[in-house]
Amino acid sequence: MRPGPRNLITDVAGLSVGNAADDRVKTGVTVLTAAAPFSAAVHVMGGAPGTRETDLLAPDRLVQKVDALVLSGGSALGLAAASGVADALRAAGRGFAVGRQRVPIVPAAILFDLENGGAKDWAENPYPALGEAALAAAAAEFALGTAGAGRGAMLHGLKGGLGSASAVLDAGGFTVGALVAVNAVGAATIGDGPHFWAAPWEIGAEFGGLGLPGAFPAAAEPPPTKRPGAATTIAIVATDAALTQAEATRFATAAHDGLARALVPAHSPLDGDLVFAAATGARPLTDPVADAFRLGHAAAACLARATARAVWLATPEETDPLPAWSARFHSLTTTIARP
Repeated sequence: MRPGPRNLITDVAGLSVGNAADDRVKTGVTVLTAAAPFSAAVHVMGGAPGTRETDLLAPDRLVQKVDALVLSGGSALGLAAASGVADALRAAGRGFAVGRQRVPIVPAAILFDLENGGAKDWAENPYPALGEAALAAAAAEFALGTAGAGRGAMLHGLKGGLGSASAVLDAGGFTVGALVAVNAVGAATIGDGPHFWAAPWEIGAEFGGLGLPGAFPAAAEPPPTKRPGAATTIAIVATDAALTQAEATRFATAAHDGLARALVPAHSPLDGDLVFAAATGARPLTDPVADAFRLGHAAAACLARATARAVWLATPEETDPLPAWSARFHSLTTTIARP
């Protein structure tokens, strides 16, 4: 397994990602889309999710493909970002055909970023416009860290952010990618140090190459540092494999292991942890059992790496309630190459 050429979810051919942000509000939206509808699924393990149109992703539903997936800040208010995306897709002639009408299928998930130092006194909900702008910006290259849905994210002790990673499997040649907005109750780093829980899954030095610390406080009992409803890590894992909705659901379920490897604790009653799956169908499975096994493992590994990258790449700002990793551990940033 090796990273794709960009080490982004867009290494899955045909997918594009766009970000939009409001720096005054300190929030943003990230949209994943493709030129044609793609198979999608979802699995929720957190106790406080916020979602739109996730019920239709069950394997027994009428609609089997979607036009876009949306990750947004703004808590429940941010679900309106999907309306902006749907309106723009409909104007472009995209969507599920119902008679002479087109209805874009745009599932969405949100995170809570309403207490991050940004101005939340808007007179008009900014999220529909942010969703439309993120869709318009969709491309193969996109920013990580303090960008898109991770623009105002926070987690235990540090600023959160937007992360991505990819892998090309040696067996079968499938490509897998992950995209995540990290806004967790749990911690991405171990104890009071700079080392990431996801270190065993790192490839090269994609989030510093620090490895694990000498002391490993596995028996620590971290207290919750956010109020109920104030946290969530939301993610998308994608592949070029041809997966049914049922297979994509298992793919998303396996990917949750990546959150548990990268955030401690994960999947708490205070988080809304959710993983969407996307499958373009470009590469057929040759062995449905063995291929699904490998794809699930790759999804978990990619999501762990993407989660650490989100935190490592966050940029500091004067109004931040919590420090960015690069500010708290600034002595290391002079010796570690950063993109």
